[in-house]
Formats: sequence, C-alpha cells, structure tokens
Amino acid sequence: MNLFKLILCLWFFFRAVCVYADSQGYAQVTKDGYGAIASVNPLATQAGLNAFADGGNAVDAALAVAFTLGVVDGHNSGIGGGCFILVRTANGEVLAIDGREEAPALAHRDMFLKDGKVQPEWSKSGSLAIGIPGSVAALDALQRQAGKLKLKDVILPAAGVAEQGFAVDQVFAARLARVADTVKQYPATAQVYFDKQGEPLKAGDRLIQKDLAKTYRKIGKHGPDYFYQGKFAKAVDRWMKKNNGLVRYDDFKNYHIIMRQPIQSQFHEYTIYGFPPPSSGGVHIAQMLNILQNYDFARLDEINRTHLLIETMKLAFADRAYWLGDPAFAKVPKGLMAKTYADELSKKITLDKVSIVEKHGMPPKFDTDIFNKHTTHIATADKDGNWVAITTTVNTSFGSKVIIPGTGVVMNNQMDDFSALPGVPNAFGLVGAEANAVQPGKRPLSSMSPTLVLKGDKPVLTLGAAGGPTIITQVLQVIVKQLALGMPLEESMSSVRVHHQWKPDTLLIDGFASDELKQGLKKKGHAMRDWPGFGATQAISWDEDKGFTAVAEPRLIERNNQE
Repeated sequence: MNLFKLILCLWFFFRAVCVYADSQGYAQVTKDGYGAIASVNPLATQAGLNAFADGGNAVDAALAVAFTLGVVDGHNSGIGGGCFILVRTANGEVLAIDGREEAPALAHRDMFLKDGKVQPEWSKSGSLAIGIPGSVAALDALQRQAGKLKLKDVILPAAGVAEQGFAVDQVFAARLARVADTVKQYPATAQVYFDKQGEPLKAGDRLIQKDLAKTYRKIGKHGPDYFYQGKFAKAVDRWMKKNNGLVRYDDFKNYHIIMRQPIQSQFHEYTIYGFPPPSSGGVHIAQMLNILQNYDFARLDEINRTHLLIETMKLAFADRAYWLGDPAFAKVPKGLMAKTYADELSKKITLDKVSIVEKHGMPPKFDTDIFNKHTTHIATADKDGNWVAITTTVNTSFGSKVIIPGTGVVMNNQMDDFSALPGVPNAFGLVGAEANAVQPGKRPLSSMSPTLVLKGDKPVLTLGAAGGPTIITQVLQVIVKQLALGMPLEESMSSVRVHHQWKPDTLLIDGFASDELKQGLKKKGHAMRDWPGFGATQAISWDEDKGFTAVAEPRLIERNNQE
C-alpha cells in the first residue's frame, strides 16, 4: 500500500470514529444492551429509550420515536403523511405494513394538467398536493400486532414535547428558510413556524405546537377513529371544500392499511427482506444485489467497484421508470427479481467504460407473474428478536406546506409522487410511465426502502434511508459494503456514496471522494456532480461478540453542526 492510500484509509477511519462518537445522541444502545435505536433526532431517540425503560420492546420504541419525530422533525415526517413498516417479530414472523397515502376518490389522471401541460406546483403545495395520510393507521396496527405498551403510552409523551416546545435545530431552520415564501401562503402554517415579527423560526428558537399536542392527545384517547372518522377528518373536509381540494371525509373513513407479503431475496449467505410495491426499493435492491452477485465484488479495486455499482443502478432505475406502480392498478413483474433476468442485465455491463441504457428491460413473465425525499427512517431492535424498520414521510420539506387550521398537522404532498404525465420528472427528477399515473384510490410509487437482513434465522441488520430516489442506492451501498466487503457499519455508512437514477444521465458523488476515484470514473465516461444532498441512513447491526451497533447518518450530523 502506498503512502497516499495509507493516509486516505486512516482519514476515513478517523472520520468514521469521530462521526460515530458524535452520533450517540441520535443512535443509542440501552445501558443493559437489551435494545437499540437509530433516528435523525436526539429527542426522538430519547423517547424510544424511555419506551424501553417503561417495559416496552423495539416496536414500542419505534412508535415512540415516530410520534416524537412528527413533533421535532415535522419537515420530514408526521401523522399527516405515510409510511412503510417492515418488522420481524420475536416469534420470527416478518410483516410488511403499507401505510402509504392514497389518492382521493375525486382524483383523476389529468388533475395536474392545464391545456395539456403539467403545472408542477399544483402537486407540490396546496390542496391538490395532498393524499390521504396512512401513518396513524399503520402505526396503530404495528402497536396492536407486536407492541407491549398501549398507543397512549407512546403518543402522549410526544404530545408533551409539542406542548412544552423544543429548540429548533440547524437542519429544521435551514429547511424552513428554503420554503418560507411558500409557507407564507398558508396562514395556519405560518402561525406555527413563524415568529411574532413574521419571520421563519431560526436555529435555537423555541417551537411550541399546542394544536398538534391536542390532536395527539385525542388520538391517544380515542385511537385512529378520531383521525379517520372523527373531528380531524371533518376538519380536513371543511378546509378542502373551501380551498378547491379533492379530499373528502369519506376518503378518510374508507382508508385502510394493507398487509403485504415482504419481498425475500438472497445475497451470498444472507436473506434480505424488503418492502413490495408500491415501494420500488424492495424490488430494485433485490434486482441490483442479484446483478452484483455475478461479480467478485470484493476483489475489484475501488474504481471498478464504484463503476459496477453505478452501471447496476442505471439498469434498475430504467426498469423502475417503466414497470413500477401500485400493484392494485399496474402489472408489476416479479421477474424483475429473477436471477436469470439479473444474469441477462449483467451482460450489458462492461468494466472498462460507461454503458448506454436506452430503455427498460423485459423481465421474464412480465405480463403474467405480477405483484398483487424528504423522508425519515427509524431503526430499532431488541434481544427478544423484534427488529423494526420504518420509513415515514410527508414527502418534500413540510409536505404540502398546509397545516389544517386547529389541528397542528402538516399535510403531505404525496400526490407529487404520481406521474403527472409520462416522461415528465417530479420534484426528485424521477420519470414514470402509465403504471404510476394518477387514479382514485391509488397509492403512488415510492422509493422508501425499509430493509431487514438475516443470516440463517438470526437478524443481523435493520436499515433504511431518507432522500428521495437516493434512498434505494444508499441502502444498497450499506448492504454491499457491510456484507460483501466486511466493512464495520460505521464505515459502510460514512464511506463515499454514489447515485445514478438513469435519467438524468448524471452521476452524483460525495464531494469528499478522492481525486483518484473521481478521475478513474471520468476515464470510464461518467459525467458527474459533487452532491451534498445525499439523505440520511439509519441502521442497527448485531454481532454475537459486540452486541448491537446503532449508527445514525453521519452526513446529517455534520450538516446539523455546520448549517
């Protein structure tokens, strides 16, 4: 090893150790080693620790974290949004709970078009952007299926945080500043997030949310019925009718979670569980891992390993754009995860140069064997064998920017995840086809990728991420670096990331990547941009000797310290 490589390796090790030490407010193992939590906010992680201390398990801890994040991390998630939940219970059962938002009954394919042209802002903010939230129903279902505490036990502490207030952090303040002009258009939202001088709250300012606390307490007392059939649903109905929205009381009343069959695939000696459509993450992580197994990944140098990852991403995202959608409305081929299809796709990759991916592939039995971005991820686990992965979101920062007056609840803008017009990119630059067009009662395609990894019958890793389409590639890279390269979890999360989503044909790469890596990729034909916008991965691993290791996203912690 030459001196440059030695210095680089030492720098990465030092960076990983420092970030891991700094992350302990975000990622924690209980003092007795029974449980572990990783989240994007220390207050939320503490709520999870409190749930453990109150006799709860990893499910209760995850729920306490989720509800608290809805208070302190409202720009990313909350009860006005949706979630995918993947959980491995103590009895060995793996459950996939779909709490994704739905399009209202009055929605239609052309609702974001005017004179045949897409009106992008209509799906990003305001009344038309809002889908029926699913988080409350999904979190309640998780509590009933596998929790030890009661719903009120995990939601009322979060209500207390909302009522007493907390100091806004750097990331929250920066996100609010970026969307302040839009937030101003919605008085109930501005009243919560702006100070008495009419300016957006700054880092260090105290945010008090008394209306949200009242809503939480009502849910704690009456359960999900308050949200879906009670005063909350009626308040939404009234506001929508006054503001040209399409959501109605009956949309809330008719909403239901869907218990789905988890995706199961193999990567070397590990079993990977992912979330099925309308998540695209589970399918394409399995697809990409299948492709990568055709190569001796560990024997490649860093440049060729990275090139191989990029080329694999391009093939998967081309398929995502065409095939993926809500399986109740679109024929999503199971053949996307077939080993034979991965073998076929791997033949399109050459290690010496960039390949041109002109369009999607044709997986086997594509017409007969089918499935019936600003986000946050929560990872928890306990020694009883409960392992939880929850990815939850209101979509882009502060969702639709709408708070329903009197409720304190930020509503999602998940309708932007539909394809307003085939081939036209959404807020994340993703394109879609008819499979993801708007239809009443349909659930939009998502990149959310909660993932569980088992070795034999023992869980060894739970992870997921935030960050729009980079969610999928973040999760892929952590899995590959840990399972194929043997990196410690801290290093696999702090090392260089790349992302390519087929369209646009641009490689995104961490700015701190070495010049050697960047130049090597350029020689192969990659057009790249330094990218500071990778999202946030949360993960927990298990080792028989070390026990739990919980790691929160190092880039998020650095941003919070710098912004």
